[in-house]
Amino acid sequence: MKKLLLFLVTLILFTNCSKDDNIKNKNPYLPNYPVNLTINLDLPSYVELQYVSNYKYIGSAGSGIKGIIVFNNGNGYHAFDASCPNLYPADCERMTVTGIKAICECDNSEYSLFTGLGNLQYPLKQYRTELNGTILKIYN
Repeated sequence: MKKLLLFLVTLILFTNCSKDDNIKNKNPYLPNYPVNLTINLDLPSYVELQYVSNYKYIGSAGSGIKGIIVFNNGNGYHAFDASCPNLYPADCERMTVTGIKAICECDNSEYSLFTGLGNLQYPLKQYRTELNGTILKIYN
């Protein structure tokens, strides 16, 4: 009986854990479009991302719903969708960045680019990032 209980507890723990638990994208307003971008941080158009607290907006095809905001947080990179997370994409334009905050002009909400958290229910839609030398991969 003890072995069965131990097995069940272990099974529950392993099925509920993920290396990306901090990336929460369960948002009823924003669809999940496939994202698979690779950027070279040595290229002139991305060189500002090598410095802490700098960001770059990427609006090319395959870059989320309304583009992606890539941010250097000092310990790595965050990539957030530029859609306002508490509104349907058709109801509002993409967010703007001021300093270290993403701002949704439609509902006057602000979100930290360090955490993705804001003052409304849903945080920014975050994508995974992986740095290999000067190549940054952004994906979901």
